[in-house]
This record gives sequence, structure tokens and C-alpha cells, in this order.
Amino acid sequence: MLNDIINSNIGWFHFITSVTALITGTVVLLNVKGTIFHKRVGYVYVSSMLILNLSSFFIISFGGFSLFHFFAIVSLFTILAGMRAARRRHKNWLTSHFYLMSWSVVGLYAALWSEIGTRFTNSMKDFWWMVALATFATVAIGARIIIKQSKKLKLR
Repeated sequence: MLNDIINSNIGWFHFITSVTALITGTVVLLNVKGTIFHKRVGYVYVSSMLILNLSSFFIISFGGFSLFHFFAIVSLFTILAGMRAARRRHKNWLTSHFYLMSWSVVGLYAALWSEIGTRFTNSMKDFWWMVALATFATVAIGARIIIKQSKKLKLR
């Protein structure tokens, strides 16, 4: 069944790294922050996201650079900035790290739901509406979760 959807080695590689990132990103979000477990699973998440985003540039489905490649660049920036905050430990580093890494997971889920949703469309017009709907719904739900978590952690 997946062979009908994923028809190249880079597609399979992208799929495997995305599943790894989804699992580890979710685990990090749902567990206690700052522990050794958080850091170890977080590094797996970051590594898989970096590889996932870089692999996206080898997938050319729309004749060249597309909106999806733009979002891969945004995702790379988010991941790198989130890790930079954790490593440098500047004033308010925890707030920066929390928001950047949380939003990177939300972006990953938006991509997942967009990908799933577009499998049920027949036209490009419907395709883009499905991408927009999945993205906006995921961002709205993700924002609520992030705000709730930030209050628990007493972040601004």
C-alpha cells in the first residue's frame, strides 16, 4: 500500500525520518522537561528533523522550489534557533527554546495532516484548500496546547 504513495528511495527516507521525528517530538512534548530523557530524545528529534528537512529538497513534486520547500527552510530555522537558545543559555533562553521547539513539532504535525489530507483530493484547487485547512486547524490546536504548557512552566 505505501509503495503506491512512496515511489522513490528519497521518499522512503523522508517518510522514515518524518515518523521518527513525529514520535520523538511527541514524546518530548508529553514528558517532563529538562531531564536526561528529555535531552536524549530531544537530540534524536532534532537530528531527525534536520535530516528530514534537508531530504525534502531532493523531492521535486511541483517542478522545482515550492511552498513546501519554503516551510522546510522555516522548520530548519526554528530547530536551529531553538537549539541555539538551549546551548547559549542567554536571558530567557528557556522561553525561546520552549516556543521554538514546540512550534517545530506543531509544524511537523501540520505537514503530516496536510500530507494525509491531500491524499483524498482529485484537483490542485482541492489540494491547496486541504493543505490550508489542515495547516490552520493544526496551528490553532497547537497554539492552545503551547499556551497551556507555557502557563504550566510559568513562561511568558
